[in-house]
Amino acid sequence: MAVEMNLDSLLDKEYETKTLAEILKAPVSALAGVSDGDAQHLKDAFNIKSVQDLGKNKYFRAALLITQLSEAGAK
Repeated sequence: MAVEMNLDSLLDKEYETKTLAEILKAPVSALAGVSDGDAQHLKDAFNIKSVQDLGKNKYFRAALLITQLSEAGAK
């Protein structure tokens, strides 16, 4: 089953037409609202160089899980 999703609001203009594979390999600054300086801080602190690195980072995934559990009413 093919799935389509419009990610334009999440990406800088130049990445809106890229494939998912290209977006995953793109620098973190491809995400809307993430500056080159922000991306450099992520690289320096966590060695995050790409959108995929950010999504797979154990600290960011842990924070997301904790937030989702809180929103679901877990104690």
